Amino acid sequence: MSYINAQNVLPKQVIKIIQKYIDGEFLYIPRKNENKKSWGEKSGTKEYYKKRNKEIFNKYISGITIMELTQKYYLSQKSIRRIIGKEKTKNR
Repeated sequence: MSYINAQNVLPKQVIKIIQKYIDGEFLYIPRKNENKKSWGEKSGTKEYYKKRNKEIFNKYISGITIMELTQKYYLSQKSIRRIIGKEKTKNR
């Protein structure tokens, strides 16, 4: 994450007020709630796992065993079973 120099974007009065509380240190200003993104939204990771999990479930439904899925996706049996369970509940 990069930073923006406050002098380039904030009025001088606001900078003076902030300096009363934190002078010369880094300050994180959080996003507004309506602008927040959930985990993996920005990077595409969330969509990748969603697609992968659907693929695992479809392969399981088509007859591929859990053991074969563990080898193909490098996941534990427990993880494969969890994914299949979640996908089953989505498809009800």
